[in-house]
Amino acid sequence: MAPGGGRRVPTSGPAPVPSPPPAPIPPPDPFALGSVGSLSGTQQCPLSTALGPSPPRPHREPLSGDSGPRAPPCPGHPPLDRESRPDPDPATSMGTADRMGAAAVPGPRLALLLLLLLLGTPLPGVRGEDGLDFPEYDGVDRVVNVNAKNYKNIFKKYEVLALLYHEPPEDDKASQRQFEMEELILELAAQVLEDKGVGFGLVDSEKDAAVAKKLGLTEEDSIYVFKGDEVIEYDGEFSADTLVEFLLDVLEDPVELIEGERELQAFENIEDEIKLIGYFKSKDSEHYKAYEDAAEEFHPYIPFFATFDSKVAKKLTLKLNEIDFYEAFMEEPVTIPDKPNSEEEIVSFVEEHRRSTLRKLKPESMYETWEDDMDGIHIVAFAEEADPDGYEFLETLKSVAQDNTDNPDLSIIWIDPDDFPLLVPYWEKTFDIDLSAPQIGVVNVTDADSVWLEMDDEEDLPSAEELEDWLEDVLEGEINTEDDDEEEDDDDD
Repeated sequence: MAPGGGRRVPTSGPAPVPSPPPAPIPPPDPFALGSVGSLSGTQQCPLSTALGPSPPRPHREPLSGDSGPRAPPCPGHPPLDRESRPDPDPATSMGTADRMGAAAVPGPRLALLLLLLLLGTPLPGVRGEDGLDFPEYDGVDRVVNVNAKNYKNIFKKYEVLALLYHEPPEDDKASQRQFEMEELILELAAQVLEDKGVGFGLVDSEKDAAVAKKLGLTEEDSIYVFKGDEVIEYDGEFSADTLVEFLLDVLEDPVELIEGERELQAFENIEDEIKLIGYFKSKDSEHYKAYEDAAEEFHPYIPFFATFDSKVAKKLTLKLNEIDFYEAFMEEPVTIPDKPNSEEEIVSFVEEHRRSTLRKLKPESMYETWEDDMDGIHIVAFAEEADPDGYEFLETLKSVAQDNTDNPDLSIIWIDPDDFPLLVPYWEKTFDIDLSAPQIGVVNVTDADSVWLEMDDEEDLPSAEELEDWLEDVLEGEINTEDDDEEEDDDDD
């Protein structure tokens, strides 16, 4: 099994089919922005949607717990509105326009096309081959309405249970259709994962308020995943393939064992996310058990690895009961001090260091990443890794991040436009940039205002030194989004 668990088993619909353009989006309002439908709250977000307050690590609590609202990641971070999240994959999810209401659904023909895309049904004239048959919804209802009478039996039935905690749908046609499409996404995911022991349910925030309180469900239009005594709030895009991929990861053990040269090489090839590895005597070691308990707190968002092989440990320069923490895109690890470490010490260290200097926006954790802003702003870099210019620019970014990894004020979010094709037109329009070339800029998460590094010649990308100078100006406040607003005010005068 490759490190990273179930991430290698994506499930998706057929090749994307162009969809009608979304309805015009009004100018942003700094107090109630973004409202392109998705999973929760309201805040203008350059992911084409609004995001909401999620703590720097996934929300978890005991099954019997009764938690209150999550604290925002930083002071002044407005409440989120997951009614505004994007659904980048047309084959398995609702597009931006689909969730905006009646204005975005002009007729039954479009609705039928959207339904076909959602369910992964092959288009006319496209023949499914053996081994390439995408799942089609079979019409069987698997998603259950969870209430006070049945919730205990439902929890006993499934190893993993995903619950959509939702507001009652409004009576208008657009709201009803939106809710039906959300339910169909869950139905397709439930069908695909039926043999894996994964169940899906709906909890109405009004009709089943008592059950929601008992289970600790606090944020409407959110998906909560229950496994044993752990509760994980899903912070990815609301699409069947991404949700299935995430739940396959949840099913994996929280710690992946490295037992040979090839597995070690696979571990070393992981660079775009945080990872930890520890060397222990055996699975029966109390120190390994503490490490395993800590891993459960971050599973599946942060991969934890371990080895009991002295040869593997020697190649990693690990001593017995020692744990190394690798920041994303960093070649050298940081050893957690004062070995052997307790569960609390490991959790505390990861919490303190989990914001990498350079981090990649991923569909399965995009909202968690975006909600973790730096005093209301993000430094955002767009670069296609598969494009020569994009690759060159990304390598420069990595070099700058590695040279400045000790600066706690520097954090850059890298977005590969290839991962979010349906958002490219939105980003280009909102930021007034061309994403066919690499870009880096400062984005205000409150109103999506932005300032971008001017690159006069696409063939002459900035050097590491030029990029560092620009980032230094950003951190010192000499470059900020408010300057652009002042220039516009001067023009108006």
